Amino acid sequence: MPTLPDFRLETYFAKWEFNARYHLTASDAQTHSLTELLALADDDGRQRWESLTLGYTETRGLPALRAEIAAPYSSAEPDDILCFAGAEEAIYLAMRALLEPTDHVVVLTPNYQAAETVPLSVCDVTGVALRPEDNWALDVDAVKRALRPNTRMVSVNFPNNPTGAVPTPEAWQALVELCEDRGITLFSDEVYRGLELSREPLPQATDLSGTALSLNVMSKAYGLPGLRIGWIACRDRAVLGKLERAKHYTTICNSAPSEILALIALRARDHLLDRNRRIVAENLPVFTEFFARCPDLFEFAPPDGGCVCFPRYLGADGVETMCGDLVEQAGVLLLPSSIYTSELTDTPADRFRVGLGRRDPHEALSVWADWLDKRR
Repeated sequence: MPTLPDFRLETYFAKWEFNARYHLTASDAQTHSLTELLALADDDGRQRWESLTLGYTETRGLPALRAEIAAPYSSAEPDDILCFAGAEEAIYLAMRALLEPTDHVVVLTPNYQAAETVPLSVCDVTGVALRPEDNWALDVDAVKRALRPNTRMVSVNFPNNPTGAVPTPEAWQALVELCEDRGITLFSDEVYRGLELSREPLPQATDLSGTALSLNVMSKAYGLPGLRIGWIACRDRAVLGKLERAKHYTTICNSAPSEILALIALRARDHLLDRNRRIVAENLPVFTEFFARCPDLFEFAPPDGGCVCFPRYLGADGVETMCGDLVEQAGVLLLPSSIYTSELTDTPADRFRVGLGRRDPHEALSVWADWLDKRR
């Protein structure tokens, strides 16, 4: 297998995520403690937790968990669900198991790096950029122009990380139909679905297409990354079979405690998503006011969905210097645009990722504001 490049985001986080005092770029929503999560358990969930034995689990995932995962899909059934150790394992195995060296893939940028670098290790990949001058809108015509006779997959992520973009329902439907008409697999990363504030969530890809793959995880919208439980929903059972056999070479099965805790969480999904949407809604005016105080330094627009966004930095020192100095001198962590550099397209060099899903950002913003004042 070709050597994969360093995962820029994880390398950066390895240095700063647990050392910086203020984490203002978190990609996940506010988490729960174990005690808080167990307090949400119904009688069955509590009984499963208290009687849990620590043996191997089913490769596809606990049947009760797969049933709970399938519940919000209008078309998928429990047997259309395959669980993984987080979303990263699912992305890696889907790209490695479903693609051949003779294939071609179209990937939207900017993106979560694995969505680009893993398929690039297998086959030819073309990027289609979401552009800030278009408000990060999905350009279905640009995707269509990028297709080739051997295009096997189109990979997208909405709500998008890092921009927070969500396409219109019309553009989303057009993309699904384009892939269906061309016999192309649509790989849809939907890990932030459920954190939309001003619009309804898009239909999940697997509900619109029998061949599409919908990726989700407990980490982002649900705010439970420590569980390491993700899944792919796909109504093509042959595809799920390939992925299951690929998983035999990685994690084999999931953590038994994590599966029970994920089951408890999903049975309380409305509570978790409502709470995390409220946190984002409460934080938006706080961040809007912060950036509005410095119009010479920042351009900020709220995300369409999810809990991350990609403001612009206008300072003469540049965003890389600003982010580096800020974390080293004041302990406030942001992600500069270099983390989202693409081999496939030009990407903005004046952006940085901010996370809106954590409670009480006021102290971190105050420290950032004081730091900016001292530099003026």
